[in-house]
Amino acid sequence: MTRTAALLGASLLALAMPATTWAQSTPAPITVPPLEYNHRELANGLDVYAMPDPTAGTVTVQVWYDVGGKDDPQGRSGFAHLFEHILSRKTVNLPYGQIATLVENAGGTRNASTSQDMTNYYETVPPQYLETMLWTHAERMARPVVDQAVFDAERSIVKEELRQRVYAPPYGRFGTFVIGDNTFDESIYRRSVIGSIEELDSAVIEDARAFHEAYYRPATATLIVAGNFDQAQLDAWVDQYFGDIENPARPVPVMTRPVETPRTQPRLVEAFAPNVPLPAVAAIYPGVKASDPDAAALEVLSGIMSRGDSSRLYQALVYESQLASNASLGSSTLEEDGSVVVSATVAQGKAIADVEAALNAQLDRIRNEPVTEAELAEAKTEIVSSELRQRETASGRAFILGRALVDEGDPRAPDANLAAIQAVTAANVQRVARRYLDEQARVSVRYQDESARPSGVAEDSWKNPAPMPTFVTVPPAILPANELLPEGQRMAPPAPGEVRTVAAPQIVERTLSNGMRLIVAKSTDLPIVNAQLVIGGGAAADPTERPGLATMTAALASQGAGDRTAPEIARTLEALGANIGGGAGADATTLFLSAPIASADAAGAVLADVVMRPTFAEDEVARSRTQAVNGLRVNLRQPGPLASLVLGRLAYGAAPYGAPSSGTPDSLQGLTRDEIAAFHARWWRPDNAAMIVTGGMTPDQAVAFAERTLGNWTRPAEALPVVANRAGTPTPPRVVVVDLPGAGQAAVAAAVRGPRRADPAFYPLSVVNSIIGGGSNGRLFQEVRAKRGLSYGAYSSLATRVDGGLLSATTQTKNESAAEVVALVLAEFDRLRTEPVSDTDVTNRETWLTGSFSRATETTGGLGGVLAEAVTNGLPLSEVEAYPERIRATTPETVTQAAQAVSADGAYVVVVGQSAMFIDALRAAHPDVVVIPAADLDLNSPTLGL
Repeated sequence: MTRTAALLGASLLALAMPATTWAQSTPAPITVPPLEYNHRELANGLDVYAMPDPTAGTVTVQVWYDVGGKDDPQGRSGFAHLFEHILSRKTVNLPYGQIATLVENAGGTRNASTSQDMTNYYETVPPQYLETMLWTHAERMARPVVDQAVFDAERSIVKEELRQRVYAPPYGRFGTFVIGDNTFDESIYRRSVIGSIEELDSAVIEDARAFHEAYYRPATATLIVAGNFDQAQLDAWVDQYFGDIENPARPVPVMTRPVETPRTQPRLVEAFAPNVPLPAVAAIYPGVKASDPDAAALEVLSGIMSRGDSSRLYQALVYESQLASNASLGSSTLEEDGSVVVSATVAQGKAIADVEAALNAQLDRIRNEPVTEAELAEAKTEIVSSELRQRETASGRAFILGRALVDEGDPRAPDANLAAIQAVTAANVQRVARRYLDEQARVSVRYQDESARPSGVAEDSWKNPAPMPTFVTVPPAILPANELLPEGQRMAPPAPGEVRTVAAPQIVERTLSNGMRLIVAKSTDLPIVNAQLVIGGGAAADPTERPGLATMTAALASQGAGDRTAPEIARTLEALGANIGGGAGADATTLFLSAPIASADAAGAVLADVVMRPTFAEDEVARSRTQAVNGLRVNLRQPGPLASLVLGRLAYGAAPYGAPSSGTPDSLQGLTRDEIAAFHARWWRPDNAAMIVTGGMTPDQAVAFAERTLGNWTRPAEALPVVANRAGTPTPPRVVVVDLPGAGQAAVAAAVRGPRRADPAFYPLSVVNSIIGGGSNGRLFQEVRAKRGLSYGAYSSLATRVDGGLLSATTQTKNESAAEVVALVLAEFDRLRTEPVSDTDVTNRETWLTGSFSRATETTGGLGGVLAEAVTNGLPLSEVEAYPERIRATTPETVTQAAQAVSADGAYVVVVGQSAMFIDALRAAHPDVVVIPAADLDLNSPTLGL
């Protein structure tokens, strides 16, 4: 039986924004269209939700299984996540990796994820491939192949994912292990979703087959389809492919839920780990499940405490006292339980005790003093405007629905939760603060570098002293294992259907009287607007001795402008549901304003001050400089980001593109207020800028908005400045290792110089790049991850720059395999020069590129970004339509010709990791390799200090 749910009728959920002392105009309500869907349940228990949108350029197919980390068997933590990988790979009719191949060859994208409560699999493709995607999901549900080869490969990949996400980042262990293990005691949520290497290694293939039989079936699944499709045709395909899938006769194993004993006295956890640049602290409190009536008040409390720059924790710990480089309070709600975690990273030179005292003062304040009506209104507006943005695409709406079905079992929950948010009062916030921020139930955490560990303190000192619960034991599999059919017996995937065309947005261009370009493209009917301001120059305009100047100028512009201080700017924007951001890229500075149309003029007035009248107050310069340096200290201890910075210096040397756009601790410390103001005066001018307006405004509305916002921006009399020779003369290729003690993984990066973005050679080289390392069908991914399990992912990219970018390959692997991965990457750089490619290979990669481009233009911000790139690189606006045509015009011959520019002999190579674990093997292949201790690395120097 089918029912249609048009929630709240045809009405819109609205949040009226009360007038505040910060907004000088009468605010209008923000409207959020309710979720609309059709639902039916098949006889086998499969729930099907359809969310048709005839204006969408894509269709999203998602299957959500009611199985997650909480269902991991005893001694098999991380198993649901491991099986997420396994179920993506192989079926009776699809060889290993063929699902990803089908999706990318259709111009689509796919992924999967696992949480404590669920596992989901999803694809977004052009609408004509809907039937194909439905068929692949039915294949995975009914006919997966779980054999030894798949099991071994995916377990190896999951271990690399754990190393990349947990062991390599400075704070990976902090969030996943230390906070994770101490958030719950007896709860089913006690273990981490990603598990441990020890328990992954102890698993065998029989465990995987048993797990699949136990949990994966139509009755534990929900199919969600959203986008451009015909409802009747969808129903017929769902019946055809899913209707006959039977549920196993055995019931789903159910673990008896242990009762979580309320904590009645606080506990302190001290943890130590390698490669931690700044200490961190946390406070963990019990929370609520997603369906709890108090969840809305806790979300508003979280918004007041840490959402945006006007939040209490940011203002008290980061902005005013500068004790911390970041601070947050988050309420995490799961299906059966929840938590509240407060955390902060201690700023350089500050004391852990002082940060804890400042956190405690803010926690006491929220418990003991009612929040103001202005704070309450601001938090609600931020939450509602964020929800509005998430509902812009069919894919976004599908994920909102899926999450609600998992967390609350109610498709109406997202709209009901918005209504509950609106009903929260100041008294509600204080009540939940007193109830849940209970000091007797608190677990306090201190996280420091290994060097601070006192003698005699064990490595596992962070572990929860409560005994780990005993989890369910899954019965052995009894069904015969599936096998891949011989090639001649396999069922072929359904062919693509009829193309469903969608009208492209009309692009309108104007020039204001002050010389500023205005580009408008109405891209949605939602009441949101996105305005991007592109200012020529960018980081390439930084003086040689001042890398980071353009970036710092962009960051400081919103830290005080006109007659508003930095906190006043933050409060004004957040009360309007708007935000301003941006930064300096290589060739341009880009600022963006995102706001509901109802508050666009009030937010635009703030943007006008930020652009035309930034104050660059001395205290703000000092504060932003300190925050930026603290951020850099963390980034320079992460293998991947550090490898990218070193690679830029190797490739461009002393040329403007060689300097790190973020600056370095030394260069930022030397920046003065006068230098920043002079850079702004020189480069920030209307005749060096273009405003791009996308979203729900009509062209006439957008022109009027731009005139009101920046029409009186005065053009100076001086000639426009110019940056010369941004890329410089190519430097000789080199292999450099940065020895980073304590690095949990090694980052590998290699690159060759590429053409200017406006050069016709850019298009065939884009196809070359996609063959080498584009997506999961790229050769790097196949060689490094799929065949050998040496990395969680390996990709390449082609940077777009005015004077020539880089074709770069990047990956991370365990330190021991770094030399092997370098060899694999360089082999792919050479392969296309001599190995012919087929028409089919080229066409498939063209489709993947054009599909990615199409998805990028599907969102308001994405379309604005594509137009901003065209402006930055001096391309005509017709590039939005011309790009797919030029990509499709490549041939095997032009690909081979373009590939001659990519070679191992001409590559710059960087490896960042614990060099003792791979240097001998790397030096055997590259005798001229240079090793630089991380402590001696000088990114200010074109030679890196050598």
